Amino acid sequence: MQRTNIINALLVAALGVGVCREAAAQMYGRRYGATPTNMNTEHIIEFEHPLPRMFCDGKPCGLYNNPELSLPGVLTTTDSRLGAFLQRLRETIMANRRLLFVDGKVIVCNHNWIRDHVQQMKGWMHWEYDPLSFLQFIIDTQRGDGQFFELVKQMDDQHWKMVDEDCRRLFPEDNMALVRLELEADVEYLVVEGAWQYYRLTGDDKWLASVLPSLEKGIRYQTSDPKRWSAEYGLCIRPYTIDTWDFTNDPASGGDRRIAGKPMCAMHGDNTGVYQAMNQLAWMNERLGNGAAADAWRERAATLRESVMKHLWNGRFFIHQLPVDGNPPLDGNEAERLSLSDAYALNRGILTGDECRAVIDEYRRRRETTDAFAEWFTIDPPYEPSFMNCKAGEYVNGAISPFTAGELAKGAFANGREAYGWDIVSRWIDKIERDKAIYFLYNRKTGGSISESAGPSAWGAAALMSAVDEGLAGVVDAGTGYDAIDFSPRWPVTHYREIRHVTGYELTKKYVDVRWIMTDKGMRYNVRGPAKKINAHILLPTGRECRKLLVNGADAPFAETTVDQSRYVDCSVAADGEVDFEVLF
Repeated sequence: MQRTNIINALLVAALGVGVCREAAAQMYGRRYGATPTNMNTEHIIEFEHPLPRMFCDGKPCGLYNNPELSLPGVLTTTDSRLGAFLQRLRETIMANRRLLFVDGKVIVCNHNWIRDHVQQMKGWMHWEYDPLSFLQFIIDTQRGDGQFFELVKQMDDQHWKMVDEDCRRLFPEDNMALVRLELEADVEYLVVEGAWQYYRLTGDDKWLASVLPSLEKGIRYQTSDPKRWSAEYGLCIRPYTIDTWDFTNDPASGGDRRIAGKPMCAMHGDNTGVYQAMNQLAWMNERLGNGAAADAWRERAATLRESVMKHLWNGRFFIHQLPVDGNPPLDGNEAERLSLSDAYALNRGILTGDECRAVIDEYRRRRETTDAFAEWFTIDPPYEPSFMNCKAGEYVNGAISPFTAGELAKGAFANGREAYGWDIVSRWIDKIERDKAIYFLYNRKTGGSISESAGPSAWGAAALMSAVDEGLAGVVDAGTGYDAIDFSPRWPVTHYREIRHVTGYELTKKYVDVRWIMTDKGMRYNVRGPAKKINAHILLPTGRECRKLLVNGADAPFAETTVDQSRYVDCSVAADGEVDFEVLF
C-alpha cells in the first residue's frame, strides 16, 4: 500500500499538481542525508519538492527532457528561466568548438585564438573531453626567448603577413599559419591561466611539472624584454590599442601588427593579468612542493602590484593607458576612460574589497548617466570621432559586451554587491529570451547585435556562465577535481526559494550537487561531491542573523562576517561525500 501511495504521488507531480509536502519531506529527507543518531532536535528544515520536475504547485518550473541538467545547471521550483539561460549559454559555447588539422595533428580548440580559447574555458572546461590539445600545441611551439604564439589561421587569411618572420610559422601543406600578433601583450599570462585551469581539472602533477618551466619562461619574457616591459615604470607595455585588442589607431594597423615604430603605453589589463599569472605560478609551484619558487613568484606579484597601483589606479578604477617613453596620450580622456579590463581586474585578486567596490560602483554610476542601453562597455568614453575605422560607440570603440557584464557580475557577487550581480544576470536572462541568442558585441544605442563575424559569442557566454556557477551558486574548485571547495552561495538575493545546482568536470567524473531551500526558520544547503574540505561562506538574507549553525545535524562553530553591508556565515568543515549545512535564523 505504501509503495502504491508513493507511485500515485509521483504521477500527480508529473501532471503538475505537485507532490504533497509531507511525502516530499519523507522521500527527500532520506535522499539528502539519513537522520544521524546524534541529530540536533532543531533539525527542522526539509526540502519541500523533489527536483527535477516539470511542474510545481501546478505551475511550470522545468523544461521538457531537462536540458537544464548539464554542467553547470540549475533546477528550481519556481520557473525554468535560469536553467534555460544556462542551457543557451552552453549551446553557444559548444557551437564554437573547432578542429585544427596542422602539422600532422588534430587539435580541438574553442576557437583558434588562445585568448578566446582560454576565456571560453570558464564554460567548456565542465564538459570538454579534449581540453588540452590546443593549449599543449601553443606551449610546445614556444619561441626560444619565451614568447608564445597565439592563433592558427588558414594561409589565405592575411594575419601571418601582418608580422615579421619571427612571429609566424607556416605549414604550407596544411595551408595553415601559426602567428603571434606582436603588439599583443596578454598572451603569456593567458597561457598560464589556461594551464592553471587544466591542472585544476585533472590534478595531473606529472603534466604540470613538464610545462611549468615553459609557463615561467613566458612570464619572465613578458616582464623583461624591452618590447614588452618598461623598466622605468615596472609595468608591461604595448602599443596604443583599445584595452586588450589587436590594432592601433593608425590606419596602417589594419595590415601591420608589429611593435617597431609605434608609441607605447602601459595598459592596466596586461598588468593585472600578469599579476594573476604570477600568483597562479606560485600556487602551481606550491602544489609541486617548490616552496621557494612559490615565495619568489608571490614577491614578484607584490612588487608588480605596487607599480600598478602607483601608476594606473585613479582611486576609483584603472586609467586606460599610461604613455611611456615620453609619448603623448591619444586624447585628454585616458584618466577617466573605463575599459573592459576593469571588470576583469575584479576577479584577478589584485584589488582589495574596497577597491573592487569602487570599480563596481563606477559602473553603476555610469549606468545612470550613459546614453547606452547598458553599462557593460568595451570602453567608455569611446574615442571621438573614431579609432582607426571604428566610429565612436562601434565595435571595441564603445560597444556593449557580455564578457564585461559576466566579469562585472562575478566581481559584484564576491564583493558585497550581490543584488547588483543578480540584477546583471537577470537583465541578460531577459535579453536572451527576447533575442533568442547571445552575441559577441551589441550596439550601445539599440541593443542589437553587431555582426557575428566581429568575434565569438561564446566569450561572453562563458563569462556569464562562470558568474552564475562561481559567483551566484558560489561553487569554486579550490584544489583539483573539487577535492577542496570554496562554497559561497548567494541564492537569497534571487526570487528563488528552493534550488538544485550541479557543476563539475565530465572528463574526470567529478560532480558537485547542491540542494538549497530557504524558509522562515532558516536555510539548508546539502552539498554532495568529491570535496574533502569545504570552506563555507554563506550569504544571509537581508535583515537575518544566524542563531545556530548545524553541520550534518550537529551544532557547529561559526563566525558571522560582513562584506561591506552583506552578512555571511563562515565555517570550514571536513567532508566525505556529503555535508549538510543548516543556518537557523
